[in-house]
Amino acid sequence: MELDILKTLQSSFTMLILLGCSVIALTFIFERWLFLKRSSINADGFFKQIREAIQRGGLEAAISVCAASISPLATVIRAGLEETHRDPKAAQELMEAGAMEERSKLEKNLNVLGTLGNISPLIGLFGTVVGIIRAFHAMAVSATAGPSVISAGIAEALTTTAGGLVVAVPTVIFYNYFLRRVDTIMIDIESVSKKVQVMVNSTK
Repeated sequence: MELDILKTLQSSFTMLILLGCSVIALTFIFERWLFLKRSSINADGFFKQIREAIQRGGLEAAISVCAASISPLATVIRAGLEETHRDPKAAQELMEAGAMEERSKLEKNLNVLGTLGNISPLIGLFGTVVGIIRAFHAMAVSATAGPSVISAGIAEALTTTAGGLVVAVPTVIFYNYFLRRVDTIMIDIESVSKKVQVMVNSTK
């Protein structure tokens, strides 16, 4: 007897929950992938542009370079450069505060992916337990239920475990990948911020 996935979806509320989890996971994976792609920038190349701009036209030219980019790195550096005129120490603090704000934006919705990756296998396991209970209950109330009928019921129940893993595995992979991307961007922000501060202070 072949397993009918469509029939399983219609008869199992657990599979419907997993289907909903997969839609949510795919939505956030796509959204975070686009956001992080827009947020990425070549840190070394950007610092080189800032250095050349300061040498050519001072802080105003460097601020213009930052304004031309929508990356978190450019946003943080711009905030610091704009404050450097008034208070260099405050500029450093603004960069640090800006970096914290950018991390919050970069990590947005990642907790949802982490949660879905953790609970999807448990939801699938719950569906399997319920399905096996139903299969044995059917065997108990029907004396004519043969092994093939019971096996089909158990196979259908185990589908929810497979479904939970199908949702969880790619979700966890992308979750860890996005976390690594965020860490890389934050390291770039910290590194370039310190380089810019040293360079600006040395030009005074």
